[in-house]
Amino acid sequence: QVQLVESGGGLVQPGGSLRLSCVASTNIFTYDMAWYRQAPGKQRDMVALMYVRGNTNYADSVKGRFTISRDNAKNTVYLEMNNLKPEDTAVYYCYARRAYYYWGQGTQVTVSS
Repeated sequence: QVQLVESGGGLVQPGGSLRLSCVASTNIFTYDMAWYRQAPGKQRDMVALMYVRGNTNYADSVKGRFTISRDNAKNTVYLEMNNLKPEDTAVYYCYARRAYYYWGQGTQVTVSS
């Protein structure tokens, strides 16, 4: 069992920035890591994915604004979010995948003036 704990969410004005962190209870060296988000009444969608080898995928809506990174030594994955928009408002979930997959509990991001 892998526990994932997110932090860094909050309220930010449009155009602002946030950095989310996800700390895993185990070494993430062999895990694909990702961030998903879910807005009220909508499905949970992938935002950014980083494979074990370091290559990445991003949702079209966040390309050029969000950056996923990982620090395997700290068992941590990050999501740097810039130029935030109201439509980025959602609960953001950390995700880890190897033979099975695991979810964090989520952190709320609200973009509003």
